[in-house]
Amino acid sequence: MDTKFQALLSRYHARIAEEDVLMKADPAGVSRRRDEFLLAVGPEVGRLMHALIIGRGAKRILELGTSYGYSTAFLADAARQTGGRVYTMDLVANKQKYARTQLEEAGLGAQVEWMLGDATQMLKSLEGPFDFVLLDLWKNLYMPCLELFYPKLAQNAVIVADNMLFPEIVRADAEAYRAAVTRKRNLQSVLLPIGNGIELSCLWN
Repeated sequence: MDTKFQALLSRYHARIAEEDVLMKADPAGVSRRRDEFLLAVGPEVGRLMHALIIGRGAKRILELGTSYGYSTAFLADAARQTGGRVYTMDLVANKQKYARTQLEEAGLGAQVEWMLGDATQMLKSLEGPFDFVLLDLWKNLYMPCLELFYPKLAQNAVIVADNMLFPEIVRADAEAYRAAVTRKRNLQSVLLPIGNGIELSCLWN
């Protein structure tokens, strides 16, 4: 593993550890301050996505929800190894600015196309095909985003949707998304209880 990438993950994991302490000390404050926290997919999901991208040889990678760039780092490092590119979208400028600074310091900036704005609007004009998609934005947007990127999926494309099990407050949106995936007859899907729970789907043409 590249030493700069390792150093980047170490910085993120140190921040996650600090935030865990804060969240345990003031659970009620998490909802008020949620935009301040990484709320990351976690190392298990990150490593799985990294391996899937490399194993799939994915070159066009779509991330819906940059946040502070934790998952973007895994996607970008994998893209560097496949000769691919990550198209990452977020609505919040300061989050994406933080992510961009971190990834550029790790030498991963060249792998990423930073897109700021409403994902449901930007997806309409972004051309496919996409080999890999990560869904990790507001959960009520999962279904409309699925409908927008689904026609642009490459053969054998992989979709990872986060927060299928936790937090429980978004469980209804997660179940609605899983039902929508089931209705796509050429999507094979499984719920994996890692991290906050991910729905892992693959397109069979």
